[in-house]
Amino acid sequence: QVRLVESGGGLAQAGGSLRLSCAASGGPFSRYGMGWFRQAAGKEREFVGGISRSGSRIYYTDSVKGRFTMSRDNTQNTVYLQMNSLKPEDTAVYYCAAVSTFPSEYVYYEVAKYDYWGQGTQVTVSS
Repeated sequence: QVRLVESGGGLAQAGGSLRLSCAASGGPFSRYGMGWFRQAAGKEREFVGGISRSGSRIYYTDSVKGRFTMSRDNTQNTVYLQMNSLKPEDTAVYYCAAVSTFPSEYVYYEVAKYDYWGQGTQVTVSS
C-alpha cells in the first residue's frame, strides 16, 4: 500500500510561484509512474502532468506547458511540481497520484488509471 502526502500549497499572487512536493511511502517508489492532478471548485479532476517511473518521460496538459515543471527524486521517494507564472485559473486542490507501471515507462493521463492518491493541497492564486 502506497501512501502519498502532498505539501507546499498555499496562497500566491498572479505571476508568482509555488513548489508542491509529494512524499511517498510504503512501496518501491521507482516502480511507480506519478501524476499531478487538480480539481477546481465545481469541476472535475483534471490531469496536470505525469512523469514516468525513472523520470525519462514527462508530459503536461497544454494549459501549464512552459509554466509548470514536474520532477522526481527516486532516492527521496518524492515528486515535485514547480509552478511558475501562476494564474488565477490555476486555483484548485492539487493531488498527486501513483500507479505501478514497472517495467514500462508509460505515463497515464486518466484519473481512473491511478491507484493511489494523496489527500490534496490547496493552491489559491489571487489576481
